[in-house]
Amino acid sequence: MNDPETPIRFVLASRSPARLATLRAAGVEPEVIVSDVDEEAIEATIPDATPAELAQVLARAKAEAVAQAISGPGIVVGCDSVFELDGRPYGKPGKSDVARERWQQMFGKTGVLHTGHCVIDTATHERAEATASTTVTMGTMMPREMDDYLATGEPLEVAGGFTLDGLGAAFIESIQGDPSTVIGISLPTLRRLLADLGVRWTALWNTDLD
Repeated sequence: MNDPETPIRFVLASRSPARLATLRAAGVEPEVIVSDVDEEAIEATIPDATPAELAQVLARAKAEAVAQAISGPGIVVGCDSVFELDGRPYGKPGKSDVARERWQQMFGKTGVLHTGHCVIDTATHERAEATASTTVTMGTMMPREMDDYLATGEPLEVAGGFTLDGLGAAFIESIQGDPSTVIGISLPTLRRLLADLGVRWTALWNTDLD
């Protein structure tokens, strides 16, 4: 039987292909609208924020920017991830030499990947927020492995300079917590936040159940 409910406009305020792929694999096909917020400018205004707080502030900024830009009812989700190692935040390396230095610092160590989430209902202006955190233990790389990995460009635009859903997965020894948090959008966390706003997770499934 078809669901008689009005289709929900669900918007992902992120250009991350990993977040999009994670949602799609879970049966959700979002509309993608990139926020284009100036992350560095926001970070500069909160120099004393913890890595978890920083992730949440950036997620909120992205969701707010897109929620203000669209017209009509919709559900907007903004996310941001920050890797914490020895109490310090690590975002996107941006350059190969920065990524190399960070990996060398991370070899054999355990850090925490924080992913902030902000969900806004543009019809009611209600919102729900939460930060999910997962512990990540890094492996090591041989020099040639690092050269090859950096040459792919994959680690340059992801928090901490590593991925769990791509080429970097082989260099992660273990994780403790929700794997999707490390990818950049915690599905269990998102489901709970949507429920707080009265949105049923299965109502977002892009699946014909006839």
